[in-house]
Amino acid sequence: MKWLFAFLLAIAIFGSAAFFGYHIIVKPEMAVRAEQRGEVPEEPRVDVSLPEFQAASKLRQENKLAEARDALTLFLQKYPTSQHAEEAKDLLGSVNMQILLSKYPSAEKQEYVVKGGDVIARVAQKMKTTPELIMRMNNMRTTMLHIGDRLLVSHPDFSIFIQRKTQDVILLDKNNFFKRYKVHAMKLSPKQPPRINTKVAELMAWRDGKRVGFGTKDFLGSTRWIRLAQPGYTMFAEPSAGTPNPGGVPPPATGLALKPSEVEELSGLVNTKTAVTITD
Repeated sequence: MKWLFAFLLAIAIFGSAAFFGYHIIVKPEMAVRAEQRGEVPEEPRVDVSLPEFQAASKLRQENKLAEARDALTLFLQKYPTSQHAEEAKDLLGSVNMQILLSKYPSAEKQEYVVKGGDVIARVAQKMKTTPELIMRMNNMRTTMLHIGDRLLVSHPDFSIFIQRKTQDVILLDKNNFFKRYKVHAMKLSPKQPPRINTKVAELMAWRDGKRVGFGTKDFLGSTRWIRLAQPGYTMFAEPSAGTPNPGGVPPPATGLALKPSEVEELSGLVNTKTAVTITD
């Protein structure tokens, strides 16, 4: 047993010597040589933005939507290059839409009491909004109004900013970020001006290969297209293996393919006066 004890003691002594020799002599020498060669290792960066992003996310989880919106907006202003900036944009878009398309109270909403002779298109025109947005905000399944109905109405000033290189469709409200939609496929003519100022020209709804109009029984859940005044630019529902022709119509030859649910959502927020800017 004595020889075993001596063997283990020798290992401990020489192992400790090797460990301290490496960290005290070899490792510093290697660092000096790396520095002389210009190979200075980059120090790990502390993510100072993380606590504020986590705090904003927690507000969303607690359904404090107005507070979460303010916190996320401030976060993006303070940390535009944060590694969490893209995630914050998507979260802010989700919060903005949740506030808009529900009865959640916010300063931008006002109540409208339906009067005799009111129809939803006339109310939308009077309140500077869209008929479909009124329906979505009030969870309406039909366009029918009744005298005395109390409707929550919001009148955002939406515009669209399309970035071709990043394949983003960004919805702005009064020129402020509201929500971002990702383009899943883009097919455009090869020669494109670096900047295009245009507008929404037409909102289309399809079901079983036929155009359907707003207010009809086939409109809810229909497949949407948003055609811009700029030739070759149509936002349409992305085909899939199971649904090669959403709405029963082949996709346009050129344009931007988005998730069907996102084109449907976006088409309910814009109208033929909505300004669109397209850049690289």
